[in-house]
Amino acid sequence: MAASQGPAQRLFAAGKRLLGTLLATGETRLRLAVLELEEERARLVGLLMLAGLSLILLLLGIGVLTTLVIVAFWETHRLAAIGVSALVLLGSGGLLALRVMQLARRRTLLAGTLRHLASDRELVEASRESR
Repeated sequence: MAASQGPAQRLFAAGKRLLGTLLATGETRLRLAVLELEEERARLVGLLMLAGLSLILLLLGIGVLTTLVIVAFWETHRLAAIGVSALVLLGSGGLLALRVMQLARRRTLLAGTLRHLASDRELVEASRESR
């Protein structure tokens, strides 16, 4: 049947196959991106819930511990106990804030999709160079 087709028909058929392949590849990459976004959303919701609960428990624990230290030194060094407790809390908060900023700078969103797109681009460039 290929012998009965003219050059224009073969070119049109090749173009259709190429377009179909590009659409299939694009659809696959889009599905991968959507799947990664859904997984990231579920992970983020769980992470936020755990972070919120741990924050509440840590705040309660720190408050009780600070009160215990201040009460223990109330008669002798109450101002020193209050000052040291405040410095420890502020220093710990500052260090944790720096750690959070470091973690926030990491790029993990759609990492798999970006990796697959980069490999696709490399394959296309390699096929261009081989021609």
